[in-house]
Amino acid sequence: MVEWAVLGSPDNYAFIDGTNLFLSAKALGIRIDYQRLRVYLRENLRVGVAYYFVGYVEENHGLYANLEQAGFTMVYKSISRAQDGKVKGNCDAELVLQAMIDYSNYHQAVIVSSDGDFGCLVRYLNENGKLRQVLACSRQGCSHHLRTAAGSKVAYLEGIRHLIEARNAVEGEPHRDGTLRHSPSS
Repeated sequence: MVEWAVLGSPDNYAFIDGTNLFLSAKALGIRIDYQRLRVYLRENLRVGVAYYFVGYVEENHGLYANLEQAGFTMVYKSISRAQDGKVKGNCDAELVLQAMIDYSNYHQAVIVSSDGDFGCLVRYLNENGKLRQVLACSRQGCSHHLRTAAGSKVAYLEGIRHLIEARNAVEGEPHRDGTLRHSPSS
């Protein structure tokens, strides 16, 4: 583990668009090990607080508990279901609001999303020296508007895949109850 006396305290905050992260990673075939992602955020981006925004679906309770156990601060939004049964629970406004509520509490912010709707937040943070990084899944899947707002402060999960992905075919994938599979060496 990295010594904080050398790097300084983990005084950055991460604001994670959970649904965007999950769906974008899935589209790329990346199976995220959320414990490894949390370690990456802490050790490489000095993230102390990592908010994970998601629409609350009762069937995913076990997964949410494991995200909390991995060190994420869960922020839930009530969902609604469309007539076709699809879940609607967009958390964009909650993420932006939380980033502004906590603005004076963090040194810099890490925004984890590929969604161009966060362009105005990212631009504001960047212009005021408060943007550490935008972490999107891939360049192709990341909104041009978001990339422009972030400038040189955008990175991609596909570039750190080896650091955050489950180590084998079953590790890191959720069991039916939502718990994550990990090998003893994880």
